[in-house]
Order: sequence, then C-alpha cells, then structure tokens
Amino acid sequence: MATKKPEQFDRVDWSELSESGRFDLSINSIGMLVATLPLALLWLYDYQFVGEREATFQAIGLSRNLDPLDYFFVFTLFLFFFYLILPLYQNPRMTRYYWKEFRRNRPAVVSLGWLGIVFVGGLIGPLLISAPEQSILTGHQPPVFLSIDEANVANCVGEVVNGRCQGTWQHPLGTTRGGKDVFAGIVYGMTISMQIAFITTTIVAAIGITFGTVSAYAGGWVDEVMMRFVDIILSFPTFLMFLLILYIYGAGLGMFILVFSAFAWGGTARYVRSKSLSVSEEEFIKATRISGASTYRVVRKHVVPNVASSIITQLTLLIPGFLLAEAQLAFLGIGDSAVPSWGQLISAGRSDLAFAPWIVLSPGIVLFLTILAFNFIGDALLDALNPEAEAESA
Repeated sequence: MATKKPEQFDRVDWSELSESGRFDLSINSIGMLVATLPLALLWLYDYQFVGEREATFQAIGLSRNLDPLDYFFVFTLFLFFFYLILPLYQNPRMTRYYWKEFRRNRPAVVSLGWLGIVFVGGLIGPLLISAPEQSILTGHQPPVFLSIDEANVANCVGEVVNGRCQGTWQHPLGTTRGGKDVFAGIVYGMTISMQIAFITTTIVAAIGITFGTVSAYAGGWVDEVMMRFVDIILSFPTFLMFLLILYIYGAGLGMFILVFSAFAWGGTARYVRSKSLSVSEEEFIKATRISGASTYRVVRKHVVPNVASSIITQLTLLIPGFLLAEAQLAFLGIGDSAVPSWGQLISAGRSDLAFAPWIVLSPGIVLFLTILAFNFIGDALLDALNPEAEAESA
C-alpha cells in the first residue's frame, strides 16, 4: 500500500498556509476576545444609556463610576494576562528557566514583591478604602507613633500629651493641610501609577513595534522615510507640547498619557528596528523567505517573536520615566489637581515640610521604591531574557 510522502520544506505551499493561518486564532486570542466583549458592551451601555451625572453601576445600587481611561486600563490588563502571564503558564519549562535566571538578582525578586503590593493595592484598594476627602478640621494630623505641636492642628483627633497632638490609627500616615488622609491618597495613587504604567506601555509598544519591524523588514527608501520621522518624534519637545495641549484642552491624566506615549515610542521603534535587522539576517529567516513565505508571515511568526524578549525589557525600563514625569509635572502644579496621584500628594505637602514632613516623605518614599523596583526588574529581565547581552557586556 502506497503511503503519502511527507512534504519537503521547499515544497510547502506557503500561500495556502498564509491564507489559512492569517486569521486562525490561538486560545489566548480567543480568551482575549471573550474577555473584551463584555467590557465593550459595558462601555457601550455606559456611553449610550447612562447620564453624565450618573454612576456606571447605579442601576444595581453601586456608586462606582468608570471613565474611558478605566475601560482602557482594564483592556490593557487583559492584554497583560493573555499575552504575558498565560503564556508563562502554558510553557512551564521555559518559565522555570526564566525564573531560575531572574531570581539570581535578589534585589529584583524583592522589587517584584513590592510591585505586586502596588499592583494589588491599586486594583483592590479603591474598593475597600474611601477616596481621600477634604476636611479642614482634621488637617495636619500626625502619623501613628509621631506627634505635632498642638498649635499646628485645628482639631486633634488623637490624644494631646504635653501640648503635642499624638497620631492615631484613624490616619496611620497622617493627613494633609486640607485633611485628606495620606494613606488613602497613596493607595489611590497606586491605581494612577498602574494606569500610567500599563496604558502608556501598551500604546508605546503598539506604535514602536509596528514602526520598528516594518522599517527593518521593508528597508530602502521606506526605512529611510520612517526613521527620519522617528528622528522628528525624538527631537520634539514633549513638555512644550503638553503645555500647549493643557492650555487648549485642560489638564488630565488621560491627556498626560496620550501626549507622553505619543512622543515616547521613537526610542522603542529604533530599538526594535535594530533588533529586527539582526534577526532578519539569520539563516532561518533567509530560508523562510526562499521557501516562499509571505512578508506578513515572516514578520509575525519569526521576526516579532524573536525580538519580543528585548522589547519587554526595554518597555520595563521606560515605565519609571513616565511615573517620574507625572510626579514632576504635578509637583510644579501643572497636572490635574483632581487626580489623586503621588505627585499631587507630594505637591500638597511641599509648603509644610518644616512641621509636617510626612505629607511629602510618605508618597515620596513609595514613588522612589516603585521607580527603583522597575529599574531592578528591568536589569534582571535583561539578564534572564537576553543572556547573550550579558555575555557581550562581561
């Protein structure tokens, strides 16, 4: 009985594979679509049927309201889960190898735990803790185990001992001049920081990866034109652009994310282009081209997956810059004062450093630890995902 001969690599019908595989969805993509559909329906319901002054979930008795930034944030969380976390679970051998390399960097492991606290606090904290509210009578309350001169407090919540107001667990990290609870402000600031990290990273990755891979693979005049456009983006004064948009449309967290991510993808595009150029010269890419695979298939199935590890590392190191930029603008009074970010909290206490330093120190330390954690994790990911880079630098 004659048996069918196995297909030779150089005889594969790549056009048929490209047509059948272009729209085939992986289990991760299917899960992403299933998770995104209810989110899209909720946004449509919120946009069409909920009034401007009504809460999104008012129909079921909840006062929680969602704005467009919240929807985008949840969408980026879905992307993070289905395309970063779930693949690690699906490839346990690879995950064990990466974790073995990653945990060699002890500061990075501690940093991962800290960012886990910030992430969970930013997601769950606002559901358990009320938003910080203005209360002039409870202004300048000291943190637990500290005290302040009674003359600097309008109404001491705790005990008064020898003319000094003692801190209480009602306000574990004290309050601002306006009476806003510092601990609640830090928790809500975690949400803002996570929104900045996830949304800006998603936008930068989408634009930068697209530009970098297309430019590298196209080459010629296409590459030249695209890279000159990247040069313009990199040389554009982002701060002045933000001030101009602030003057026209007003300040806001969404506007900050849009402006800074729209002008921050240039470096990622250049980095992806350089990595894609090196991958494109590999023998397996040349063999795939010779066999007749389409450009789309080569880029999607071979180029992007082989530069993904470098992209993840580079994006991780970008996040501290975004967090620091928001804090700097808020400290200068340029950001939206209604956004409960760490920068706004630091700005609220800058005039009270002489007798109420906790207002600045508490969010300042949290911001410092978060930025430091991202840098440690970025370095550890570089060693774990790109061992050849470590070998070159040794």
